[in-house]
Amino acid sequence: MTDKPQFVEERGQKVKLNNLCSRGKSSLRQKDVSNDGPYAVYGASGLVGTMASFQNAVPYVAVVKDGAGVGRASACEAKTSVLGTMQALIPSEGIDRDYLLHLVRSLHLGDGFSGSTIPHIYFKDYGKLPVRLHSPAEQKRIVDIFASIERQIKVSKQQLDQLDSLVKSRFIEMFGDPVEENRWARITLASLCTKLGSGATPRGGKAAYKTSGIPLIRSMNVHNGYFESKDLAYIDEIQAKKLDNVTLHKGDVLLNITGASVARSCLLPDYLAGGRVNQHVSIVRCDPNRMLPRVLNSIFTSDSYQRFLLEHSRMAGATREAITKDDLETMTVPLPPLSLQYKFAAFVAQVDKSRFVAQQQIEKLQMLYDSLAQEYFGD
Repeated sequence: MTDKPQFVEERGQKVKLNNLCSRGKSSLRQKDVSNDGPYAVYGASGLVGTMASFQNAVPYVAVVKDGAGVGRASACEAKTSVLGTMQALIPSEGIDRDYLLHLVRSLHLGDGFSGSTIPHIYFKDYGKLPVRLHSPAEQKRIVDIFASIERQIKVSKQQLDQLDSLVKSRFIEMFGDPVEENRWARITLASLCTKLGSGATPRGGKAAYKTSGIPLIRSMNVHNGYFESKDLAYIDEIQAKKLDNVTLHKGDVLLNITGASVARSCLLPDYLAGGRVNQHVSIVRCDPNRMLPRVLNSIFTSDSYQRFLLEHSRMAGATREAITKDDLETMTVPLPPLSLQYKFAAFVAQVDKSRFVAQQQIEKLQMLYDSLAQEYFGD
């Protein structure tokens, strides 16, 4: 049990994180989740099942403590549990759960990890970090401000989802299901594409990245239907020279080929032509005289082809999701007439104008969130 913290006004008193919260229970394994009761169990990717009992009786914050997404924090309600890959943080008396959530997020606990080893963070270490403590009234004010920003982000994301559904519906209407139907002749990606291949991470991993230079696209940048520029990495000319074989061209389709984000696909933004990709992202460069990149990306992001890619990534008993170059080369896609492809591409271009506005709004709101987090919780 931690002592009741003492509050001060203005920018907040400096205390250690473990003065504001204590460790909750987080010892469950996935095989322990029996799905036999009403109490939710959460893992790094969200809800993983239910149980007849619960480990944490009050609302708390859960932090991913190892593996993919390490350091990511989320809010959990009372009478729930988390897997052992998560750490439950129980707010101390007088500490608002959502205030604790935003404070922990501001610490960026997952930063600084690189290489092939599985990252781990421990409360016994990060619990000693100095943080700012605000009064209960100020905590509420801060939480309300962040809640307003998050509501606006949610509205913009819903707009993006609606636009995505519109494009997918139009695609099915014009071309049919790319997996289940056979309206058109099919062609292998090896025959269709002039480039299929992924790159590498420079020696030294994240520590070797630069603050500016030549863009290096990683799996975190590639999302279904859109490119996320936040946390875009950069390398220098010498590092880039070693990755010349994966130099990006305008019109390239990007496809995540390993890990938890496998199968995500988007078009390369034009301004990133000349950049490189790491080993988790494949360039899929189709012959534009046979298939337009917008159409190929819509095939990849369709519901049925996403299922196909995900199932393929888990074949042969692999311990980690992966799509190899050989896999890609043998995959087939429908090849509709170019005239029809151009009609679809024109429709998508119009929708993309609305997507751009919504995406810009999300980015502006996220920048505002980050700025306020620095103001409230930073030095």
